[in-house]
Amino acid sequence: MNVLAKIIRGSLDAYFRLLKVVLTALMLFMVVPVVLQILSRYSGIIPRYIWTEEVARFCFVWIVMIGSMIAVREESHFKVDLLPEPDTDRQAAVSSLVVHVLMMLVAVVFALYGYQFARFGYRQTSEMSGINMASIYVSFPLAGVTWAMFLCERILSDIRQITGGLHAVEG
Repeated sequence: MNVLAKIIRGSLDAYFRLLKVVLTALMLFMVVPVVLQILSRYSGIIPRYIWTEEVARFCFVWIVMIGSMIAVREESHFKVDLLPEPDTDRQAAVSSLVVHVLMMLVAVVFALYGYQFARFGYRQTSEMSGINMASIYVSFPLAGVTWAMFLCERILSDIRQITGGLHAVEG
């Protein structure tokens, strides 16, 4: 692997680790509004907070989007087998390449239309918590761009395997 490839791989690995940390932090952060909501609902200790449900929902959106980014890198997203199992490694790589290219099309759609969605959200604020909606909507184009980065890595690996390159990139 040349120096540039190592730098790119290292950057993607660091970004992947960051995504895992952010996902964990969001999961922990989401516990706070949910616990407040439960306490307010079933006890008279604290008043009912309407914003807690909204903040928990916004955390959930980010958790789903970051989880999908992680799943694309790990290839742990769900798969549907429509074709028979390939007989050779090369056939498996071709099949994988087709899937990754189709996923790349979805990533591009998310990136392009998600950007427009985030711009639309910039002009809105949530009614309960006053959070600017762009802070939630930006998760969609970010997911598209992240999927595209991780898919480029996979597509290059597929091409190397198809053409008989030295070794496919381990994921």
